[in-house]
Order: sequence, then structure tokens, then C-alpha cells
Amino acid sequence: LGWKFYDADDYHSLENKKKMEKGIPLNDEDRIPWLCTLHDILRREDTCRQDTIMACSALKKMYRSVLISGTSAIESNQPEQPGENPALKILFAHLDGSKDIIAGRLEKRRGHFMPLELLKSQFDTLEPPSAPENFITVSLEKSLPEIVLEIESAIL
Repeated sequence: LGWKFYDADDYHSLENKKKMEKGIPLNDEDRIPWLCTLHDILRREDTCRQDTIMACSALKKMYRSVLISGTSAIESNQPEQPGENPALKILFAHLDGSKDIIAGRLEKRRGHFMPLELLKSQFDTLEPPSAPENFITVSLEKSLPEIVLEIESAIL
């Protein structure tokens, strides 16, 4: 597509990476600053009119809201102020697969800080996207070319 690509894992703090390396799941307090950083990246690219793809484990609806709206999603009781940046338009591609499929992929990954033991905690945290969120669900049982084609078709 010629779009800019970001892997959200590259933006975790050293503390988050060390915690995950030890097999300790991240909590909301760990993730919110990371998600705000990701929002800032997406906002910057949007301001420059740069189309962007970001790989990110936005497991909860609140996390996806932070990616879209930044800190205003956390301060949900605060109405949007005049002159504030409007929410970003993001299409979430929910890659849906069984623990076995994802575990098989994690086992093949080398040099990553997240161990296989954390997969259960990720499934426990997962809130699959639902209406009115802007998303597509893509099955991980498909081949990689089929997955890419389905996402590209939804984007374009």
C-alpha cells in the first residue's frame, strides 16, 4: 500500500518489557501511557495526511478508544472542548484465532519480550470489537495472503 507501518510493541517502556519478560501481565496502568504514545504517533501521521498501519494488541474497548481519542477517552466525563483535535478515524482489524493457532505463532517468534505464558492473560483481557466500533474481523485460519487481501479490501 505504500503506507507507513508501526509495530506498537516497539513503543513499550523498558519497565513494561521487563515485566512481560518475567511473565507478568500488563495492567491498565501499564498500558495507558503506551496507548497515549501510540495515539500521539497516529495523530501526528494523520495531521501530515500520512496513511498508517499499526500492529497493536488493543485488547479492550477502552484501549481502542484511547488510540482514537487519546487522553480524552480516559477522562470520559469531560466533553470535547472546542478546538480540541477530533477523534481519529481508525479501522481496527481484529485478527481472530484460537489459543492454539496463536500459541503456534508465538512459539515461532524469536527475540520478542512477550513469552508464551502471557497468552492466557491476553485472552482473559480480550474484549473483541463490537458495534458501533469501526472494525473488521479476520480469521487467522486463513493464509497470510488471504488475511492481507481481506484487510486491504476493507481499507480501500
